[in-house]
Amino acid sequence: MPPQTRIDTSRPHPARVYDYMLGGKDHYPVDQELGERLPAFLRTGAQQNRAFMRRAVAQAARAGIRQFLDIGTGIPTEPNLHQIAQRVAPKARVVYADYDPIVLRHAEALLVSAPEGATDYIQADVREPDGILDHARSFLDFEQPVALSLIALLHFVVDAEDPYGIVRTLVAALPSGSRLILSHASLERFPDSTSELASTYASRISSQSRTREEVARFFDGLDLVAPGVVTAPEWHQDDADAPEPSAVYVGVARKP
Repeated sequence: MPPQTRIDTSRPHPARVYDYMLGGKDHYPVDQELGERLPAFLRTGAQQNRAFMRRAVAQAARAGIRQFLDIGTGIPTEPNLHQIAQRVAPKARVVYADYDPIVLRHAEALLVSAPEGATDYIQADVREPDGILDHARSFLDFEQPVALSLIALLHFVVDAEDPYGIVRTLVAALPSGSRLILSHASLERFPDSTSELASTYASRISSQSRTREEVARFFDGLDLVAPGVVTAPEWHQDDADAPEPSAVYVGVARKP
């Protein structure tokens, strides 16, 4: 299935709704309308998710990872993943992949690398992981560890599309010492909102909430980094205050 090239502004799109919730400007009225109808905990979750990504990528770079494969990149929002990694390790190399044509239009922002490092972009769908891996191998050294980033992506891959098989295929291609950085939306802690979201978000954008246990399955066979699969604010949050409730489960794991 070839990647989409036309931007449909008549229907809300997850990347643009997410951009709205992050306070960005690359969305349309239909996306803003849906975003304003979502409960506050989801808008907060978008911010919590982005903060987790920054912490997890910086930690991976400090641990010696110098290569990153980011699938489901979304509309560029500074600091982008490569900027975070290259602040720690200027020679870091990053491959971005996303299916959304609006991200392709903004890909130039993702390609402004530090002089010592490099970035690349491919328009591709996570549901076709072999194509992404083939492209990534032309840019990254798969003999050395790679951090695979799947941020706020897999809740858009429903069970019928075999999300666990997709992740297994991606992780299997990576060498020992690689990392999986993953976040996933969940309504497990907000059951009273399930029916409301079914009539607003889920009726317009295909998605699937998963429990903490179901999210943890994505890390099967890997060594979870402490504190394991937790909500986004609970993962190495610097703030000493009690973490806010969150609709985002996250985790980082190392491939043995």
